[in-house]
Amino acid sequence: MSFSTNAYVRFSVFEAVERIGAAGYEAVEILADVPHLYAPSVDDALLDDLRRRIISAGLRTSNINANTAVGFYGRPFWEPLFEPSLANPDPTLRKWRIHYTRRCIEMASRLDCLNVSITSGRMVSGIRPEDSLDLLKFSLEELLPFAERHGVRLGVEYEPGLLVECCDELTALIEQMDTECLGANLDLGHSHVLGEDPAEVVSNLGARLFHVHLEDIKARKHYHLIPGQGDLDFRALFDILESSGYDGYASVELYTCPDRPDHAAAESLTYLEGVMKSGGRTKE
Repeated sequence: MSFSTNAYVRFSVFEAVERIGAAGYEAVEILADVPHLYAPSVDDALLDDLRRRIISAGLRTSNINANTAVGFYGRPFWEPLFEPSLANPDPTLRKWRIHYTRRCIEMASRLDCLNVSITSGRMVSGIRPEDSLDLLKFSLEELLPFAERHGVRLGVEYEPGLLVECCDELTALIEQMDTECLGANLDLGHSHVLGEDPAEVVSNLGARLFHVHLEDIKARKHYHLIPGQGDLDFRALFDILESSGYDGYASVELYTCPDRPDHAAAESLTYLEGVMKSGGRTKE
């Protein structure tokens, strides 16, 4: 089981890693944004130090979460959160995100991490969705050979309201790109909000399921809750993952708990370990 540092935005990335290791997790997902690893301001010396800290904490790196770029705006919060995106119609901004993602790929390689998660970004008013998808594909065509050379996989995370917002749209994109380096960072909470059948989703993604995000959801509202506080049947979800042969990490993602990250990490692990002991399992 893994935990994302995006719950620890009031701590440095080093403190976040130490606390996640102390909580008993096997792996850590690193936020590739402020205040942790904002790609343009990260050098290799810092990455080497972080790699040593991760190992010292008894952890592995499950994923580099490159979904957001709050650091681009130089302020604590900004919406749209995922811009500039790989589908942004402004070529300068789109190029910025391509270079940002390339650096995230380099960071993943330096941290012995197999996965980098990305998103499509939101649809832009006045731009036809099919045109935005073409821009996304052009960006991916630049990134995927670079990722392959570094031994890193790009997992697209779909989300309600984004350009790529459901499993069917993601699987279509994966098929069109025709490379083993492109797959899914599957957030099972997002899938639940959309009303998707988790068994069908996992089956359709197959070997292109690279990494999993976990959180609980109540009443299909997209708000990340500590596992056990919402409606998700984690026992069933773990059984589906195990039956599919998925052997990657599942990272608990609770960016909604910056005021109590230690509590959120501990309570999540206690609950999920209890679920796994009762029958459902995923990689620890």
